[in-house]
Amino acid sequence: MNFYRLIPSLLVSIILIASLASCSAIHAEERGNKVTPLDHLPALKGDYFKIDSAHVGRPFHIYVRFPEGYAEEPEISHPVVYLLDGDSTFPMLAPQHLFLHYDDGLPEAIIVGIAYGGFSPEINKRGYDFSAPADDAGEDQGGAPKFHDFLEKELLPVVESKYRADPKRRILVGQSRGGYFVLYSAVTKPDLFWGRIASNPSFSPGKDMFFEILPRGKRDDLKLMVASGSKERAKERRKAALAWGSHWQVREGPWETSQINIKGGTHAANLPDAYRAGMRWFFGLPESPD
Repeated sequence: MNFYRLIPSLLVSIILIASLASCSAIHAEERGNKVTPLDHLPALKGDYFKIDSAHVGRPFHIYVRFPEGYAEEPEISHPVVYLLDGDSTFPMLAPQHLFLHYDDGLPEAIIVGIAYGGFSPEINKRGYDFSAPADDAGEDQGGAPKFHDFLEKELLPVVESKYRADPKRRILVGQSRGGYFVLYSAVTKPDLFWGRIASNPSFSPGKDMFFEILPRGKRDDLKLMVASGSKERAKERRKAALAWGSHWQVREGPWETSQINIKGGTHAANLPDAYRAGMRWFFGLPESPD
C-alpha cells in the first residue's frame, strides 16, 4: 500500500474531527452559559426553575413567561396565571396571552406553567394529582388535596417571592382532568384564586361536591368559568357541564359563575377559546370583540 496516497484522506479525517470538536466546544460553552432554546423565543421569554414538592413527593418543572416590558417597569405588579398541564398548555397559552394583550387590550400577566416533564405515566401523574378522594375514586386517584397543598404552600409563595406577582389576582386554568382540579380548588379553597377557568372539565369522582351549596368565602370578587364544547366527545361530561351551569345560574356560591358554550368546540382543541372568554370576563372586557 502506498502511504502517500493515504495522505489526502487522512487530512480530510483530521479536518472533520477538528470541526466536530469545535462544534462540541461551542455547545459545551452554550450549556455552561445556560443557553436554552426558549431564550430565542421572545413570546416565551421569562424563567424556569425546578421544585421538589414535599407535599406531593415529586418534582415539577416550572416555566414562567414575563409580561412585555417587565424589566423596564420594576414598579408594576401583575396578575399571575397558573396553567395546569404546563407541558402542553404553557407553550400554547403563554403566546396566546400576548396576542390577547395586543388585539383585545387584555392586561399583561405573568404566566406560570406547571409541568411534569413528560407525558409518560411514570412521570406524569395528572390522573392522581387532579382527582379528589371520593367513594367512586379509583386506586390511582385521590391526590388532589396534596397537590392543592403544593400549590398553596410551596409554589405560590415561591412565585410571589421571586417575581412581581399580585397575590390578589391569581388565576388558575385547567383542561379536562385539569378542569376537574380547578373545580375542586373552587369548592375547597375558594379564596386562593381570584379567577378560575375549567375547560371541558371532568366531574368524577365525587361529582356531587361540585353541586353542593357552599358558604361564601372571605372575598366577594371571585369568578369561576366553566367552558364546554358542543362537540365534546364524552356526552356525560358535556351533560354535566351544562347541568353545572344551570345549577349555579340560580344559586349563590362563593364565586360569580359563568358557563359558556363553544359552538363546534371539541374536548381539547378549543382551550385557547375558553381562555380568551374567561380572561375577557375576568377583566371586564365585552363578551365578544367588536
